[in-house]
Amino acid sequence: MPFLGQDWRSPGQSWVKTADGWKRFLDERSGGFVSDLSSYCSKEVYNKENLFNSLNYDVAAKKRKKDILNSKTKTQYFHQEKWIYVHKGSTKERHGYCTLGEAFNRLDFSTAILDSRRFNYVVRLLELIAKSQLTSLSGIAQKNFMNILEKVVLKVLEDQQNIRLIRELLQTLYTSLCTLVQRVGKSVLVGNINMWVYRMETILHWQQQLSNIQITRPAFKGLTFTDLPLCLQLNIMQRLSDGRDLVSLGQVAPALHVLSEDRLLWKNLCQYHFSERQIRKRLILSDKGQLDWKKMYFKLIRCYPRKEQYGDTLQLCKHCHILSWKGTDHPCTANNPESCSISLSPQDFINLFKF
Repeated sequence: MPFLGQDWRSPGQSWVKTADGWKRFLDERSGGFVSDLSSYCSKEVYNKENLFNSLNYDVAAKKRKKDILNSKTKTQYFHQEKWIYVHKGSTKERHGYCTLGEAFNRLDFSTAILDSRRFNYVVRLLELIAKSQLTSLSGIAQKNFMNILEKVVLKVLEDQQNIRLIRELLQTLYTSLCTLVQRVGKSVLVGNINMWVYRMETILHWQQQLSNIQITRPAFKGLTFTDLPLCLQLNIMQRLSDGRDLVSLGQVAPALHVLSEDRLLWKNLCQYHFSERQIRKRLILSDKGQLDWKKMYFKLIRCYPRKEQYGDTLQLCKHCHILSWKGTDHPCTANNPESCSISLSPQDFINLFKF
């Protein structure tokens, strides 16, 4: 039996010596069966390769889509609701707990910051979360936190109001992240460390933008604050609840500086924010032997928390345990729903989810 490469052939069959020739020779002897089989095998391999490539493409496409979805912090993973039920234990009807992150995701804080009555409340809540509760949030809640923070910053940059308030919030968050990023390997933050470094760079960029704001004097040439009678100017100053605002107002004009040093203004501030017992512990006398209420105020705010006041707050219904914004109707079964609602400060809201 001749073997491949042996020079046996009939006249005109010199090509049989090669591999391709051998294939052609067998094909002629088998009536084309070898070619059909070879063609079938080739098609089968081709189809398998196509199927494999198609599967790889689908997997790659899905992974790429998932990566893009996860990288977009503005993607909404949650439902915005006007009220939520706060449950602190599992029952037959309801499993699991209502966490701070879940409440933060589901309540519509994005819309709340557009309401001037709720703006300070949300900002204070963001500051408290940034200070001590950021690691208790889920990855989705942390993304939502950064989304809302971005909207707050953009609103302040546009309106040029509450600048100091937001700068303090950003500084608090940046200080917390500096500590947390160093411990990222201990499961304190969700996500890649590069993502958090990028967010920290974004915070620094926002701080720079806020520092570069130049508040221009309006073109309006009508009646100004200094044109008002002194009694009205003092009346307006008495409505300021932050001593730093009073100091800033006094730097506008020499006449306002004199009014901003009024002892009665600072006495009212101290008595508004602090108890009589706290004030007695921090007495400071001036050179004239009188109580220096201004120095006492700044001493007291370093020792005790100030009284917080908000135009609108979140409320908890003691009867049905539903959390909602003030004035929001919820399906309460109590005879007098209004008497069951209690206002929650930002700290009370956080404490509500400490089990």
